Amino acid sequence: MKRKTPPGPDGLVIVDKPAGFTSHDVVAKMRGMAKTRRVGHAGTLDPMATGVLVLGVERATKLLGHLALTEKEYVATIRLGQNTVTDDAEGEITSSADASGVTREAIDAGVAKLTGAIMQVPSKVSAIKIDGKRSYKRAREGEDFEIPARPVTVSSFTVHAVHPAEAEDGTPVQDVLVSVVCSSGTYVRALARDLGADTGVGGHLTALRRTRVGPYGISEARTLDQLQEELAVMPVADAVSAAFTRWDVTEEQAKLLGNGVRVRMPLFETAGPVAVFGPDGTFLALVENQGGRAKSLAVFG
Repeated sequence: MKRKTPPGPDGLVIVDKPAGFTSHDVVAKMRGMAKTRRVGHAGTLDPMATGVLVLGVERATKLLGHLALTEKEYVATIRLGQNTVTDDAEGEITSSADASGVTREAIDAGVAKLTGAIMQVPSKVSAIKIDGKRSYKRAREGEDFEIPARPVTVSSFTVHAVHPAEAEDGTPVQDVLVSVVCSSGTYVRALARDLGADTGVGGHLTALRRTRVGPYGISEARTLDQLQEELAVMPVADAVSAAFTRWDVTEEQAKLLGNGVRVRMPLFETAGPVAVFGPDGTFLALVENQGGRAKSLAVFG
């Protein structure tokens, strides 16, 4: 008798991404650990950044496109006194200015202008598509182009400390430690650039750590070394319970939904996908309300 292969991990993995790794690098590592090709990620992080990166393994890859990862939280260090090509420390310095005269009041005033519903121009070295082509590719090829401003929401932009420092070339700079809570699509390095512009000395991001993505926080994240020792996987049912409104259905409703019938569904206070659970507590599907009836987005049960 052929022995059955034991089931592999199936769920979300919350990774504390190390600096220097791309999001794809982390996915490749996870494929090796989980021994499956079915691994994907939600909410890309730049190589320089560390912190929360949400991965889906096996069936949970179907969740990634629907996860309500609309709010993100970061801690960051902004250096006032230097501009760079990339708006972060990985790019070449394009200008330097003495930032020693920038007051805390000026910094707070600049931060206030960048808080709330704002229009933001993403960095040219970003993955934004301009006429079907990635912005960073255009930038690397030396093209002269503009990126239109986009609406984003910065719910909170808090200055925790300001430290006088000296750049490598001896220029007096100021390192500003901040925390940011913002909508998906907000570039923290663009906030650094714009704060530098407002204070008149230039600015760029020198450190970035993501501490939360949607409902998943840094306390739940594990480093790659920790995951190599023990692969901590959040079961699919737990993952959706944390991220979506729950709808418990009857056995008859469960059968109808399983057969593709769009059953009538109640109105919920929150918009977006709803997680359907059967009478035995099994997670069955993600659905959305379409004309008062449940349209399946992803079926699991």
